[in-house]
Amino acid sequence: MSTTQAATNLSIGNVEIGFPVVQAALSGYSDWPMRVIAKRHGASYMICEVMLDKFLVELKERKRTSHFLHISDEEHPVGGQLMGSEPDSFAEGARKLVDAGFDIIDINFGCPVKKVLGKCRGGYHLGQPKIALEIVKKTRDTVPANIPVTVKMRRGIDDSQESRDHFFEILDGAFSLGVAGITVHGRTVKQKYIGPSKWDFLREVKRHVGEKVILGSGDLFTPESCFEMIQETGVDGVTVARGAIGNPWIFEQARAISEGRPKPNPPGLHRQRDVIKEHYQLAEEIYGERVGPMMRKFGIKYSALHPEHVEVRKAFTKVKDFSQWNAVLDKWYAEDLPGVFPDGRLHKAQGSCENG
Repeated sequence: MSTTQAATNLSIGNVEIGFPVVQAALSGYSDWPMRVIAKRHGASYMICEVMLDKFLVELKERKRTSHFLHISDEEHPVGGQLMGSEPDSFAEGARKLVDAGFDIIDINFGCPVKKVLGKCRGGYHLGQPKIALEIVKKTRDTVPANIPVTVKMRRGIDDSQESRDHFFEILDGAFSLGVAGITVHGRTVKQKYIGPSKWDFLREVKRHVGEKVILGSGDLFTPESCFEMIQETGVDGVTVARGAIGNPWIFEQARAISEGRPKPNPPGLHRQRDVIKEHYQLAEEIYGERVGPMMRKFGIKYSALHPEHVEVRKAFTKVKDFSQWNAVLDKWYAEDLPGVFPDGRLHKAQGSCENG
């Protein structure tokens, strides 16, 4: 299969996505500024950071919390991801996401974080198919028919036969209840982020569902890996998670490859500098002037593309405000040196609630 064939346009329900390499939901990361940066670099669809159903139900319209549901016109289509434990509050939370303007509602049955599992959320539901499918039904019944509902899953709690049976019960049941697509991450919940993502399982799932939409997830840290997953498994698209943090260029590189053009070189330091500054300014626009400490995590991720990434990473960890952010840029990004491709191993060592 050629890369051009692999880049067949993606649709989720009645929503035309287009290019099948999209940005996954990332807890603590995929907020409005990150999504806008990704969109401007070629992402065709982005999903917001996962939100708790009860939080959304109780959320009041206040300036200090307005960023959670903030969407701009240039983002569309954009997905809202939801996580929780009770079917009724899940449905109420989904309604809040629809009212906010999200084009697709995504149900999280994949998060492997211990504190999430302990509260019967995320990947916990893969062990209780009846409750999982009740959540899907309540959500699908509540969300307007013109808004697609999707599901994010891991391949099971563990590798037991019971876990496998539960996975396929939820998979088949969710499609029968009207979900428009399902994203499958190739690790189990117990694996968290350790060990390889099982792409063979993704191939099996895609063959099992036929023409229904399956997106693949797991170990996507380069544009080449996105097309390798599509080619090897037959999935309809891929969701890039950790591989997109601090590296929005992965989307434009993937587009170049899909069009038969040479893979672009890593962005030079001046281009990196401009995007890093733009990201900070977008964050300041929505969060206010005290955004410095919150942006450190992004600076750390961007530093992976710098040839002196160890020292640049250290510098970003100390940033407290925009002047200090600019000081790092003035010192380390003054000369327009060639950038480097990020080392995927740096990302693989650090987990996030959504699974890249």
